[in-house]
Parts: sequence; C-alpha cells; structure tokens
Amino acid sequence: MLSAVFIYNQKGEVLISRLYRHDVKRSVADVFRVHVIASVGAVRSPVTTLGSTTFFHIRYDNLWICAVARHNVNAALVFEFLYRVLGLGVSYFGRFDESAVKSNFVLVYELLDEVLDFGYPQNMEVDTLKLYVTTESVRSRVEAPQITMQATGATTWRRQDISYKKNEAFVDVIEAVNLLVSAKGTVLRSDVQGQIVMRSFLSGMPECKFGLNDKLQMDHAGVDIADCQFHQCVRLGKFDVDRTISFIPPDGEFELMRYRAADNINLPFKVLPVVRERGRTVEYEVLIKANFSAKLCATNMVVTVPTPPSATTCRIKVSGAGKAKYDPEGNALVWRISRLQGLQETSLTAVVDLAPMAKPVVWSRPPISLDFQVLMFTASGLLVRFLKVFEKSNYHSVKWVR
Repeated sequence: MLSAVFIYNQKGEVLISRLYRHDVKRSVADVFRVHVIASVGAVRSPVTTLGSTTFFHIRYDNLWICAVARHNVNAALVFEFLYRVLGLGVSYFGRFDESAVKSNFVLVYELLDEVLDFGYPQNMEVDTLKLYVTTESVRSRVEAPQITMQATGATTWRRQDISYKKNEAFVDVIEAVNLLVSAKGTVLRSDVQGQIVMRSFLSGMPECKFGLNDKLQMDHAGVDIADCQFHQCVRLGKFDVDRTISFIPPDGEFELMRYRAADNINLPFKVLPVVRERGRTVEYEVLIKANFSAKLCATNMVVTVPTPPSATTCRIKVSGAGKAKYDPEGNALVWRISRLQGLQETSLTAVVDLAPMAKPVVWSRPPISLDFQVLMFTASGLLVRFLKVFEKSNYHSVKWVR
C-alpha cells in the first residue's frame, strides 16, 4: 500500500516525514519538492508519477499533504485517507496549518502511527482515536477495557455508555450547484453535489431510520439521486432492498451520505454577467436574481467575480443589497450580501484598470462563484421524509431537519 507520508509547508520544507516501508528512502521527499512544489504553476494533477514512484497530494491552507506509493494502489482510497488525515488534524487542533503542525508534531506522528500499519489504513474514527491518543485539550475518561472493546468491536464508531439528559438529532441537507451557462444565459450543464450532515446527541445505542423522496422509492415521482456514498455506520444491505437508510449513528457531528443529482435542477439564482474588455480597462455588469420563493431568503452570500492578474485599481458600484470591494491577492471582486429575499434582484457594476504589459497575456476568464445559505431549499428537490429513532429504553427524542 503506502510507503511514506510527508507534510510540507508552502515553501517546500518538510514538517512531517514518516516512512512505512523499506522500498523508499527519506530523499524521496526532495523529489516531490523539486518536481511538484517548485513547479506549482505547471502541476495540474494531484497524482504525479516519477519513474516507479507515485505521489498523491492534496493542498490545504499553507500545507501540502503527500502520500507516496511504489505499487499500483487504489487512488480513490489514498485520497480518502489523505482527507481523513486532514479531518483528524482539524478535529484535534481546531485548524490544520503550519503552526498547528509545528506545535503538535509529536501528536501528529503518534496519529500517523495509529492510522497506518505497514502502509495499510486502520481505524480512523476521530471519536475512537480520541479515547487513547490524547493531549491536554483532548482527555479520555474511558477505562482501558472499554477502549479496546470500541476499537476492535463491531461498532467502532460509537461506545455504549453514552448518556444525555436531552436526546436530540439534527439533520442538515447541504448542496453545491455546478452550473455552466452560455453568454446568452442558456443553461448548458448543471448538476448538484450534495451531502447530508447529522449531529447526534442520543443516549445508548440507538437505531435510526432515515427516508428520502428517492425516485426508486416514490414510484418515479421523487428525485433521481446517483453516486450515493455512505458513512460506514449505514447498513448497505437494507438500503439496496427497500432504499431505507438504517444505521447506529456516531456521537456528535458526522457526514451520513453524499450524493449527486443531474436532472430537474431548481437553480436558486440566475446570474447574468456582462464583461467587456476595452483596451486597458475591463467593465463588469453582474445581475443576480433569486429564483426561490419570497418566503425564503438567502444569507451570508459571497459572490466572487474574477479579475485579470494585471488589474491595478477598481471602481465599484452596487445597486441593491450588499457591499463589494476589490481583493488584489485573490484577483477578484468580492461582493458580500448579508441577506437577499426570494424573487428579489441586485446588481453590481465595476470598471477595472489594467497595468501596461510588455507582452499581453490572454485572460482565461474563470467562472463566477457564489457561496450562500438558503434554509429549507434544495436545488435537487431532495427532502427528508422521516427520521425515526429506536432505543431499547424507549426514551423520547427530538428530531430537527433543515
């Protein structure tokens, strides 16, 4: 499987170096730094093969997290492992950047020793690891036999002695819309990448059942969801039989499932951009219309409009909601809207001045991105039909879905 794991800072300095097999040497870290980090502008793939060595990497904040393999390994499994390592760092330290790694490098090494054995991934459940890989901020109050039972038992993601005075379960449906629109405003391609996040504060070992308006379950009247990926607690056999999601949830927050939908997408916004390049200036006109019901509202909207790298100054005017400013480091106009009611519209106009260049560079015109929250609205139309909690003590539980 994996031969080594390295963590670099953005300058290419090795912060963490852990070798798991004897088929690579410590000097392989320099190969990745020279061919990938030093030539970051030319690197487009997260997988780089040099000779018989393959490097898998992800970037987060000011870190490069790299896994090294000498054999033909499952790339999807490697990236799942890298993102799990990232999640462990965020869970343990609150943030996972260069300063967090330097301040806790002993704990990082201990975690890497626990989650990989001779290059093969092991138990990576955060709650289980926190029982025996502890710090001053993460302390375990569980006895050693209970730790062993949870780490090696059938339900490694949850222990049995959890108790709450108030039993609650929160379910959030979070979706990201990928949209390709022509210059005339025609939708060329659209799809939704969604996830269902659950926060469980339930006592004992509850059995949860979860139902969606899936097309196969609703006699072709529901939503056609595809590429479903579930948390390991979900019983896949029951889902294949009756499309019911049955599981014993981990304690706290976790991602229950991911999905994709490509048909009958309800676009929450209509964005009409007009960009004109006139010599050493670029003119922008961006109109945003909310397509959802007037009873709903979008909050915490952030509209990012890319600008050419040679931009120097910018004159911006907003007609409607929000405030905008030019971000020179990100080469973008950042338009923040705290609240936009349904069926309303707002617009932005801007003139960007460009610096003179000896050799003009063609601007690729990257896409405009929107980040927002609209409660009780899903672009795919996915709805949670029911959430039931069963526990042998028959306690009353409160369920929240949004």
